[in-house]
Amino acid sequence: MTSPVLAALAEARRQRAPLFAHWCEREQETFCPASPATVARFAREHAGLGVDRLWQALHDISNTHLTLGLADPTAGPAVALVVDEAAGVSPPQSWPAAWKQRFKALPHDLKVFIAGHEKGREKSLRRTQHALAHANKTLERLRSARSVTTEDPIDEAESQRPDAGGQN
Repeated sequence: MTSPVLAALAEARRQRAPLFAHWCEREQETFCPASPATVARFAREHAGLGVDRLWQALHDISNTHLTLGLADPTAGPAVALVVDEAAGVSPPQSWPAAWKQRFKALPHDLKVFIAGHEKGREKSLRRTQHALAHANKTLERLRSARSVTTEDPIDEAESQRPDAGGQN
């Protein structure tokens, strides 16, 4: 015979993450505490839901475990890699290969933020480089136009002065 308190607690856990709870019942897996491998398998099987719904389900699993003082089974690289496959978020192009591998192990929400931030930074950098190139071309054009149309008055004055270097 089970305690009504334990039964109520188990039901509350299931209500916090219903999709995962139903899947665990069907697959005869432990709902809470869940192992990262179990959560990764759940995520792989539910990748077709779309990354937003999958991420919400994983967030529910995480919250359930954390509110009970248990380790978060969604925080490991096994789950992050499955979500990464579903989401298709690529690491920033400017990152070295070793860091691109580490990027894949980050939680999905951090990947989305970092990838978006880096994309914006790279666009801004390219705009600045194009503006600098345009400014350099304009400056060069102005310099060449100035040298063709007029001579520098300082150069004329210096050429009319006698050379003082040879006389002491």
